[in-house]
Order: sequence, then structure tokens, then C-alpha cells
Amino acid sequence: MVKGLPGRHSPLARATRHPSQRGRLSSPPAGAARLLQGGLAMGRAAKLATDFGEGGDPAADVGPPARYRAFISYSHVDETVARRLHRWLETYRIPARLVGQITEEGTVPRRLSPIFRDRNELPASSSLDDAVKAALAESASLIVLCSPDAARSRWVGEEISHFRATHPDRPVLAALLRGAPEDAFPAALIDDGEAERKREPVAADFRKGGDGKLARLKLVAGLSGVALDEIVQRDAQRQLRRVMAITLGMIVSTLILAMLLIVALEARNEAERQRQQAEGLIEFMLTDLRSRLQGVGRLDILGSVNERALAYYGAQGDLGRLPSSSLERRARVLQAMGADDQRRGAVDMALNEYREAHRTTRALLAEKPNDAQRIFTHAQSEFFLGYVDYQRGRYDAARPHFQAYLDLARRLVAIDPHDVRALREYGYAQGNMCSLELSSKANMAQVLGACRGALSAMKKVAAARPADAEVRNDLANRHAWMADALRASGRMREALAERQEQARIVDDLLRSDPINAGYRQSWMLSRYSIAMLYVDLGDKQAAWQPAREARDANALLIATDPQNQDWRHWRQRIADSFRGLSKEN
Repeated sequence: MVKGLPGRHSPLARATRHPSQRGRLSSPPAGAARLLQGGLAMGRAAKLATDFGEGGDPAADVGPPARYRAFISYSHVDETVARRLHRWLETYRIPARLVGQITEEGTVPRRLSPIFRDRNELPASSSLDDAVKAALAESASLIVLCSPDAARSRWVGEEISHFRATHPDRPVLAALLRGAPEDAFPAALIDDGEAERKREPVAADFRKGGDGKLARLKLVAGLSGVALDEIVQRDAQRQLRRVMAITLGMIVSTLILAMLLIVALEARNEAERQRQQAEGLIEFMLTDLRSRLQGVGRLDILGSVNERALAYYGAQGDLGRLPSSSLERRARVLQAMGADDQRRGAVDMALNEYREAHRTTRALLAEKPNDAQRIFTHAQSEFFLGYVDYQRGRYDAARPHFQAYLDLARRLVAIDPHDVRALREYGYAQGNMCSLELSSKANMAQVLGACRGALSAMKKVAAARPADAEVRNDLANRHAWMADALRASGRMREALAERQEQARIVDDLLRSDPINAGYRQSWMLSRYSIAMLYVDLGDKQAAWQPAREARDANALLIATDPQNQDWRHWRQRIADSFRGLSKEN
């Protein structure tokens, strides 16, 4: 590092002092004799202040008043460094606590501007030499950017010589950019030809590993007249205050952001809580409430419940932003709406709802093909689409859906062979195939096999859940379909036994829940089917009593829900099968 200051308590050592007063450093390298033996030639104490009109002794002024705080002399090779240094010096703000102080060099300014750099400051002129000389004459100090290129530059040497000739008492500051001092300092900077007055520079070392930021502050000290250590101290304090201000600002910003984040998280959590509450209500509407309303046969209330549930999802905006659980629940709402519309006879409307649900459940299953809940929900979509075709007598169109339902039920059982819900779905799927084969008049051995399989699967479920009323009702339904298969094969006595078993189970269910419309419907169908089997067996007298019971049960059902088209259909069927009943009270 090139040491540029003779002491830590004065910015510059002045040539006006006796040589014995100057601090002396280690011997300079060859070719740079007396390079850093003392301080910079500064002139009288009030020189800079006088030049800038800030006080001092006017009689000491030499040359015209200073227009520029400094003149930067450099080689064209060092243009980039010169431009950066020029910009930094002009934008550097003297620490506020130093501004206005009276030093040996005058009043400390707020900024060290303007500074002349010949590539920027020269106006259009017919004589470059004249313009440079004028700028040198109007500069309070000279900054020389030292490098081997500057040492070889004729113009840098002439600028130094002219400045010293014009202003022998004004400071010349050296900034060592590249190379060793003996190679980088121009000859005019070291020796102006007067053996008794050598002007060695106080060098600010800009080289890598040199003074670092201190190099620029050395120039500030030389230009302002403030001691370097005070500049460093005040600048460090200012930087510390700036860092503290920035840190405080960051802390405040962080606190504000944290508060905003907390508010946002609370809002999100509140929205999530509200969504979960709404989803929970919809789940209740799809399960407990729906079962109770079905039990009393109120399709009108079920429709209103379904519409409100679907309206909730419509209000959520983009469905693609809903979580999978919400999309799955919405599909179940559509399935429920379709089932209710189908019961009311609005089959086309039901089909549209089933198709939309099917699209959703298929996409959800594709994302997680081994998810049991998604397999279950998509199985329902396959069933409902097949059921529409089945009711319309389109058995070939219904078969792929019923088969897909059966395959999905098998996957559920494969995932957990002991899962009662999976076994129940398998029983339903087998039952659908039984019904399909029976209605399409397939091979009777195939029909009986499918129906026995469905009955066997449901018996396993009933054994696992003997107290579950819905499972017992499903078992009764499987006995009914087995009876129909046996009847179709001409095995009337066996068919009657299956229907009587169905009736026994439904009687128990109805005694435990006498207002359950679903149980009463099963009771009605069991009585009608028993009556028809008696007719087939040639015992018409025995058929009248169960036929009357079926008629009365049907009347009670229609009274609870006059819009139910299924029950109206059965009223007509009972009347057609037993015409004399309509004449009885």
C-alpha cells in the first residue's frame, strides 16, 4: 500500500512547512525518489477558501478565481476509471456534521463539485490547448490518475506542469491506479525542476489490495481540508446511521408485512373455516338429512336442498380452484339431484346432471386411480348413467355402465376385502347385473348365477352389520330379485319363499320405523309380488289379501308425496293386475 498521509491528524502536509516538519516514510523505490517523504504542496491555509469566495486572505490569491473544485488529469486508457471517480466525487456528500466547519483550508462545503474532467467539460473550441489551460487556471486543485499509461502521456505531464506553473500553492493529489509508483507517477508530478522545492504527492492507492474505500476518502480529505481520520470517522458514522435507518426500515417493513401476512392468513383461515362449515352442512344434507327426507317421501324438500347445495358451488367462481374434496362433493350433489329428478319423471334433466357428475368423478379418479373414495364416487356415476338406460329399456346401452360399476366394486373389495361398504357396493353391482340379465331375457343359468352372487354378497354385509337397517333393507331387495329370477325360470314355490323372506325382513324394518317411506315402498312391492305369485300358482283367493295390502300401502305413499311418479306407476299396475280391487272400499 502506498502511504499518502504523514500523520493521522492532518489531511495534508504542506510544502510551506520546513522539511524537518514533514514526516518521513521508508525509503522510496528506485526511480521514485522522495515520492512519499512528506506532504502535498498546498499553499497557504486560506488559499482554497479565497478561491471559492469563502473567506481567507485575498492578497494570497494567484491567478483567476477557482471555477472548479478540481481538475482530473488522466490518460485516455484510464477513461472508465476517470469517469467513475468523477461521478463519485461530485455526488459524494460531506458528512453533515462537518459541513460549514472552518478549517485551515476554509469552510467545508456540502459537495465537492464541480470537478473538471476534460472529456466531459470541454466546450466546442478551436484550440484544445487553450480550453485545457483555461480549465486548469480555474481549478482549485489537480487530481492526477497515475498509471504507466499516464506516466507516458505527454498531455498528462503538460497539464501537471501548467497547473503548477499557474498555481504553485494549490494542491496536486495523486491517485495510483495501476503499476508500481516508479512506473506510474508522471515525471512532472515528482519533480518540477526546482531542486529546493520537491512536490511529492500524497498518493491514494486505488490498486487491488491498496487503500480500498479509504483511497477515495483521501481525495475528499485533500479537497475539503478536513483531517482524514475525521472524514473516515464521520463517514463511518453516517454509514452506520444509514445502515441503522435501512435496518429499522426493513424491520418496520417486515413488521408491516408480517401484520399483513397475519391478517391475510387469518382471512384465509376464516374463509377456509367458513368453507369447511359450508361443506360440512352440504355433507349433512347429502347424508343424514337426505335419508330422513327420503324416509318421509318429501322429494320437494330434497329438490330445494339440492339446489341450494349446488348454488353454493356456483358462487365459488372458477371450479378449477376448488379442492378435490369439494369437487367430489359437488358431483355427489349432482348425483342426488339426478336421482330426485328421475323419480319425478324428469329423466332428461336427470341425465344431464348424471353426465356432469360423471365427467368430474372420472377426472378425479384419473388423478388418483387407487383412491377408494374416488373409486366409490365414480362407481355411483356409472350406476346412475346405466340406470337411466335400464329404465328406458335400452339394456345394451346400460350394460357397459353396469359392468363398469361391477369392475369398480371389485377394485374396492380388492383394496380392503373386509370393508363392509366395498362388499355392499359389490352386492349392489351384482344385483344390477342380475336385474339387467333378467330384464334382457338372457340365458336363465346366467341370470340365476348373477342373482345368487348378489344375494350372497349382501348376506355377508348383513352378517357384518346385523343392526344396520339400511343393510337389512338391501338384503330384502336382493331376496326380491332372486325371487324374480326364480319366477322367470318357472320355479314358483322357490320364488314365493324368497318373497316371503323379503316380507319378513321388511315387516321388522317397518315396525321399527313406521313412517319410513322407503321401507313402506319395499313392503308394498313385497305384498304385490306375493299376490302375483299366488296368481301364478293358481290360488287367486290367497292373492287378494296381499294385493289389498299393496294397494293401501301405495295410497299412503302417494298421500305423502303426490309428485312421485314411481308410486303413481305402481298404483296403476296394481289396479291393472287386480281390477276388482278398485271397486272395494
